[in-house]
Amino acid sequence: MRYINYFNQDAYTNIAMDAWLLRNLKLNQPIFALWQNKRAIIVGENQNTFSEVNEDYVKAHDIQVVRRVSGGGAVYHDLGNICFTFFVPVASSAKVDFHQFVKPMADALESLGIRVSLSGRNDLEIAGKKVSGNAQRYAGGYLMHHGTLLWDTDVDAMVRALNVADEKFISKAAKSVRARVGNIKDYAPTDLTIDQFISQLTYYLSNQGKDQEYKLSQEQKSAILALRDNQFATWDWNYGKSPEFMYNNHAKYTGGSIDVHIDAVAGKITDINFTGDFLGVRDWREIKAQFIGIPFTRDAIREVLARNADGQYFGSITQDELLTTFFQKDEVKVHG
Repeated sequence: MRYINYFNQDAYTNIAMDAWLLRNLKLNQPIFALWQNKRAIIVGENQNTFSEVNEDYVKAHDIQVVRRVSGGGAVYHDLGNICFTFFVPVASSAKVDFHQFVKPMADALESLGIRVSLSGRNDLEIAGKKVSGNAQRYAGGYLMHHGTLLWDTDVDAMVRALNVADEKFISKAAKSVRARVGNIKDYAPTDLTIDQFISQLTYYLSNQGKDQEYKLSQEQKSAILALRDNQFATWDWNYGKSPEFMYNNHAKYTGGSIDVHIDAVAGKITDINFTGDFLGVRDWREIKAQFIGIPFTRDAIREVLARNADGQYFGSITQDELLTTFFQKDEVKVHG
């Protein structure tokens, strides 16, 4: 197979590139790409981003959050992970078979002396540990099959970034993930680096180097970057496309207990209610309208709270405590 080199390690660009190539490349033969993202969470097309992401950790560690165009669950990417994509002409979506596209990657790993097995519908395993997950999208006569290869991914960061907000659960969650997930590096020849690994995979998949790189035109590159900026790097796509959801959380502080109840549509607050035994000096309902219509983000909510701090609507409960109550992601519930 010929291959395409992606532009960089920016997740917004690479996910946009996947989507653009699927719908616009239109080659009459399969093509593949091996690429990497800097730290990012990639959520499935149909997922509620708010319930998948530990927003505090993501912001503190400059982790990109991007919605892809294929289904499946949220995954964590870093430079210890290699992403792969196949673009294949397929006459009908009824003819799509996951194993048909997972097997070439399994064969490539086997060629490097790494024993793998196909598990379930779309996973690759080594010694019983998952090292690769896969997803697909069909459009206009072409199939995009993409997945991950965990070479040396930071499992602790993976756990913290993906919706485990409470510190007391981190250790347990990381231990559980390590029991199920493996890094290929632990099973590869000891002197094999990640760059050598990528080079050898490219060599194998390109028919021992006989099939050359497919180079995009400047016009194609510009179209991909425009798609990045106009869709895949936007809040409306990555968060606003989340399904309607409700958020409920309870917390108890020195200043009293408080419950927050939120309804949101397209990532924006449509209703909000506070209950509890907090000693508000003024009635919080005076500022309710200021929450309606704003994005369900820390910055937007902080702005409303800061603007009204002098009113002591929540008594001695601090702004930071209120923000913590708003963003315990494990409490998000999706309608239906």
